[in-house]
Amino acid sequence: MSLLIWGAMFEVGVSDIDAQHRRLFDLANQLADAVRVGKGQDVLAEVLTELVRYTQTHFAFEEQLMSQHHYPAAAEHRQQHQELVQQVTGFKQRFHAGDQLVVEESLQFFTHWLSRHIMHIDKAFARDLKAKGVQ
Repeated sequence: MSLLIWGAMFEVGVSDIDAQHRRLFDLANQLADAVRVGKGQDVLAEVLTELVRYTQTHFAFEEQLMSQHHYPAAAEHRQQHQELVQQVTGFKQRFHAGDQLVVEESLQFFTHWLSRHIMHIDKAFARDLKAKGVQ
């Protein structure tokens, strides 16, 4: 059972960004599934690490597009990315320190942040990109 369900409401209309967002949804759902079935710490660590890694990859891609297309709200958008990376890094540190509750807490935080970020911040960015001919 998926925690996040991809649908048209999350599409921003830029194919590469939408594909990366779907991957983030998949990773968040993998983590949720691992938590739900009580997977071992090693599995949780692996999925959490991949979620963090891919999030950073996605942010770098978006930020490259922002620079390339002179996105006027790039500084604010990058700041949100940096804040999420800091938050998730803290969650990961707590996990490796033995905090068992942090996985569910981080998953709840990440899914809420991701859906809100896509719906508001990324959609505004995509509108700007599409106006400049990026699809």
